[in-house]
Amino acid sequence: YFPSSVVSVMQKDAMEKLNLKSMLTEPELLSTLTPDINLVATLASLSQAIPAKSKATARLVVRKVADELIAKLKSPTQQAIAGALNKAQRNNRPRLNEMDWQRTIKANLKHYQKDFKTIIPQQKIGFARKRSSLKDIILLVDQSGSMATSVVYSSIFAAVLASIPAVNTRLIVFDTAVVDLTDKLSDPVDVIFGTQLGGGTDINSALGYAESLVVRPTDTVLVLISD
Repeated sequence: YFPSSVVSVMQKDAMEKLNLKSMLTEPELLSTLTPDINLVATLASLSQAIPAKSKATARLVVRKVADELIAKLKSPTQQAIAGALNKAQRNNRPRLNEMDWQRTIKANLKHYQKDFKTIIPQQKIGFARKRSSLKDIILLVDQSGSMATSVVYSSIFAAVLASIPAVNTRLIVFDTAVVDLTDKLSDPVDVIFGTQLGGGTDINSALGYAESLVVRPTDTVLVLISD
């Protein structure tokens, strides 16, 4: 209900009166809290009010939660992007995670080496993929005040996607303005603190900007996240 400039003043005043600054400058006190997604969302919403000298401590909390979420998201996301295995079709040039070990061993028994007690797999047999990899992914994330937790999850998910060479990932956050955070995707903590939660929701402008990024419509997936 308030413009972002007013919200900033209110947050800074609240931090002073509630002595939140001392918490953010004391790693020992902050370590007594249980880092979770809600605490990260709170820190993200206060990012504009947190003193510069306190941000290093706040980043420690955000980093811990981000690393935990990345560990959970990375493997299933990579598998989804690469495509599920199609065991009905064969692949004569399989990657390690596509190998059909039973058939490969059986086909290469004649190449068993007694001296080394192993098989030389001259012929590799694997499974095909059900679908080809994606090319371009554009994430549009509403960063209005009620979206704090969603912004955190989306930022971390975008960072995971960006780490996969098979796709080209763009992350755009918006309220009444549109901000491209793609250049920060190497560090999800930078993305989280790069958002400015608050303001309205101009989806039309965000979609207009996203449209300018699409160069191959059939190879592009556009995801809009908003409440």
